[in-house]
Amino acid sequence: MLGEEELLRSRAVAAVRAATRARDPDAEEHEMAALGLPLGTLADALAPSLFGGHRLVVVTGVHEAAGALVDALASYAKDPDPTLTLVLVHNGGKRNEALVKVFRAAGAAVDDCPKVTSAGERIAFVRNEVRLHGGRITPDAVTALVEAVGNDLRSLSAAAGQLVSDFGGVVDAEAVARFHRGQAEVTGFTVAERVLVGDTAGSIEMLRWALDRGVPHVLIADALADGVRTAARVASVGSRDVGELARTLRLPPWKVKKAQSQARGWSIEGLQQSLVVTAELNADVKGMAASADYALERAVRRIVAIRSDTSAARAGRVPPRR
Repeated sequence: MLGEEELLRSRAVAAVRAATRARDPDAEEHEMAALGLPLGTLADALAPSLFGGHRLVVVTGVHEAAGALVDALASYAKDPDPTLTLVLVHNGGKRNEALVKVFRAAGAAVDDCPKVTSAGERIAFVRNEVRLHGGRITPDAVTALVEAVGNDLRSLSAAAGQLVSDFGGVVDAEAVARFHRGQAEVTGFTVAERVLVGDTAGSIEMLRWALDRGVPHVLIADALADGVRTAARVASVGSRDVGELARTLRLPPWKVKKAQSQARGWSIEGLQQSLVVTAELNADVKGMAASADYALERAVRRIVAIRSDTSAARAGRVPPRR
């Protein structure tokens, strides 16, 4: 894999990995960074397996490989092992360019992953992403999307996929405008606001945008906990006077007013159950869960469901979940 575009490099590696798994689901897999890689570690990975079967070895950052490692890889290219798939990832540039030439001359397939720099290339990329997700995008919409999101391919890819998921069929400029309206300032508190009013679709959309824009998992979890806790404190006090509540709870009046609005439709029991969910989420995003992304989405859906169930129970329709 050769080139500066990280997303394209990672996709190319993923494609080789998938092909290897399709060929042999039990294939051994080794991935290692070339920078500082001991020769012995590379030799062990390239050595024939005692158990047979196919192997996949991925060496990333070979442009940073030391001279001895480059020599070892070049030597391997002269007599490759047919039971092993070796993937070298080079980030482009002149350094260790000769190693790429050695492998190319030996018949290795080279996936070029050049940096996408022009507006036309980004537009073509977005069109292709939308097509891959089963949709079509109008010319004015693709231009609007590139202008709204910027140059990062991962963000463009995520936006294209989400647009097709949300709107399906043909994505037009109005869909892009609706999708991005106000999204630039998504924070953990934006997510919490949608959760507390029981908006499942809006909550998940805000969550995914927050994650895509790099908002830390812990901050989103903290915002959810703060929102639920504040709503519970406000709801548990009988007074509706904002000034009195602000003094009693030692909170800013604006926060009390906001919490009063968010607490509507909630029961005290539902807020208590949601506090348990946020406590579990706090542990999950700090290392207990295998996937912090999944833990956040699961917690969001649980809290919205609790609100819905306890509201229905208060109306005498269904018993609340335990």
